[in-house]
Amino acid sequence: MTSTLAVLTHGAPSDGSAVSGRANTLRAGVLGANDGIVSVAAIVVGVAGASSAHGAVLVAGLAALIGGAVSMALGEYVSVSSQRDGERAAQVDSGANPWAAALASATAFLTGGVLPLVAVLVAHGAARVPITVLVVLVALALTGAAGARLGGAPALRPTVRTLVGGGLALAATWSIGLLLGTTGIA
Repeated sequence: MTSTLAVLTHGAPSDGSAVSGRANTLRAGVLGANDGIVSVAAIVVGVAGASSAHGAVLVAGLAALIGGAVSMALGEYVSVSSQRDGERAAQVDSGANPWAAALASATAFLTGGVLPLVAVLVAHGAARVPITVLVVLVALALTGAAGARLGGAPALRPTVRTLVGGGLALAATWSIGLLLGTTGIA
């Protein structure tokens, strides 16, 4: 039996269509959750760095949450549909399901993205950004570890990868928001 990790890294053999189909959905879900957490967090932390206005953070966060989920679903649908079209032309069937990948990606994006949005809205004052960053880093660690375990890989590397990438995104957007807010541009 082919492992999900082997499918994710090397593709599926011709007899592994069920595993490959699940691997596409798993990949879409992990990617969607990671993108939801990082994208929404980066936007709300950036806006919070520029302004203390609760409404501005809420509007930006909701726009990021909904726009991102739709974008992720559309991207997965198009990507997996293109993969399936190529497989059909080559007379290969991996069991790739564009609708399943789109739904997994959108659902995971919404689930991941709601965490930083709730954190930034619940926290107040000077604690708002640090609490949001903490929630995001915990969520990213769990997402990285879960994705690795579901794929059959050790968790340390993927977890560190998601933490470093997410931390860099948060630092960059918060710094830009702070700079723009401090200079009066925002």
